[in-house]
Amino acid sequence: MLRLLVGRQKTVTLIGPTGFVDRVGHKLLAYDWNLAGRYASDLVFLVTEVDANGTARTARFRLNTAFRREEMATRELNDGIVHAAPMFRVSAVTLEHRIPCLAFAVEETVHVNVWKTRLSDLGLPVGPWLRTLKRAVTEERPDDYSIIVDAGPGEKPRRRMPLGALREVVTVSPGQKIAYVTDVADTPANRAAIVRLVRDADILFIEAAFAEADAELAAGRAHLTTAAAGEIARAAAVRRVEPFHFSPRYTGEEERMLSEVAAAFASHPARTR
Repeated sequence: MLRLLVGRQKTVTLIGPTGFVDRVGHKLLAYDWNLAGRYASDLVFLVTEVDANGTARTARFRLNTAFRREEMATRELNDGIVHAAPMFRVSAVTLEHRIPCLAFAVEETVHVNVWKTRLSDLGLPVGPWLRTLKRAVTEERPDDYSIIVDAGPGEKPRRRMPLGALREVVTVSPGQKIAYVTDVADTPANRAAIVRLVRDADILFIEAAFAEADAELAAGRAHLTTAAAGEIARAAAVRRVEPFHFSPRYTGEEERMLSEVAAAFASHPARTR
């Protein structure tokens, strides 16, 4: 990440569990930044760690100060929301894996879909300007709000159009929700926390490290089985479950693992442990 971003004007938000700020700081200070002052652009890391009580602590690390740690705000999270932007928000919960770890859910405010056929009918190009259009729709800007349309073949370099003239190229639907859960033990507390976080997700990416028959191995290594992953997805009423993080012991048995998750998701009532 440093190799890609040093020299660019960029702010990167990183979020992790208790101890995360210290670890990121140590990683950054593993290098000498004696030439940091030569860069005109500043690379900034905003690093937040979330504890089990829902308190978030943030520190800033800037290239222009040789990544010296700067303490920022400490706040209590509202509904587990760790990051909010105009078009989406990110929620997190602390889970147990013999160390704290976080699971995440990303939710769109609304889902804005652009119809390329309608763009074509209006003679408008596909391009980065569509992000501005989507944001304007999400923020409920008025019809006279001006949108800069990037140049298309044979067009003037740029032109402005009112939002009202562009509404017909988009449709707006309820926002989608994607959740990500991995490296967790199968405990009642973890199950309850995961279900609260991922409920009604459109897609749940969840670990299924061990087969159902190897539940003892899973417990010993603080991971979920295929059955547990399917049961959690079912209890949370997610629309689609995407299991991953299979142990290497099941190499060549992916279909078996997927089938076990699907069976638990489709028909088995969630068990308590």
